[in-house]
Amino acid sequence: MAREKTPITAAVRALRAENVIFSDHLYNYEDKGGTAASSRELGLDEHSVIKTLVMEDERHKPLIVLMHGDLQVSTKELARVIGVKQIVPCTPDVAQKQSGYLVGGTSPFGIRHPMPVYMEGSISDLPRIYINGGKRGYLVGMEPSELVRVLKPHLVAVGIR
Repeated sequence: MAREKTPITAAVRALRAENVIFSDHLYNYEDKGGTAASSRELGLDEHSVIKTLVMEDERHKPLIVLMHGDLQVSTKELARVIGVKQIVPCTPDVAQKQSGYLVGGTSPFGIRHPMPVYMEGSISDLPRIYINGGKRGYLVGMEPSELVRVLKPHLVAVGIR
């Protein structure tokens, strides 16, 4: 079987522009499968697969939350931590408009409109992470320090089981 070629996405362009060393991980995308499907397909620990969530506050100001694949975001705690009344997930249309990516292929790299990025702090403790590369069925692997260097996220502790 021939090796599939690296997709050239806005995320890949952004990573290359920042000289990030990353690995490509293509898999068969499963609609609504999330990190459970990608980690199963690639044989990865779901905790090291990072999901990129586009959310918004009560004034419809968008933001990105990076979370371990096996955890959920406490939106109530996130709202308290960042000093807003409410945080809710964006609709798929709004998420696509703000990020430039289809839901299921959202990467925090190379987004269309700048948004603040909040990252679960314990992601930094992992030896390697796998995060969407800007296309459904495509993750990139890297050291978490590279993500922190490029995105400069606000670290939070809002993950729940």
